[in-house]
Amino acid sequence: MKHLRLVAALALLAPLAVPMALASPARAQDAGDVAAGEKAFAPCKACHQVGKNGVGPNLVGVAGRKAGTYEGYSYSAALKNSGITWDDANLHEWLKNPKTKVPGTKMVFAGYPDDKKVTDVIAYLKSLK
Repeated sequence: MKHLRLVAALALLAPLAVPMALASPARAQDAGDVAAGEKAFAPCKACHQVGKNGVGPNLVGVAGRKAGTYEGYSYSAALKNSGITWDDANLHEWLKNPKTKVPGTKMVFAGYPDDKKVTDVIAYLKSLK
């Protein structure tokens, strides 16, 4: 009888677990492809130089960093005051549509419509040390 109640309880909870697992744009099992991310990063190179500031800030070590804090770069007030830390979820939203994620940003890139490219670019950014 105890087993029957446990099975019934799990059956009721199972539908709740599936949507929660699907809600995350960058799930743990999809870590991204660094090499594909480097290729997808090509348009970003117009503004971002790896290892130093350019038109855009240096992105080495961006994963885990608080937005708008890299020394020597003049960030928009919107980004400096966003309170964002660049974790996978925030990077995903930013790379999909920067102007939606942080209205008032001076970043002109429209975003990647393809979730796979976003995940790959995040993997590439995380590889920059």
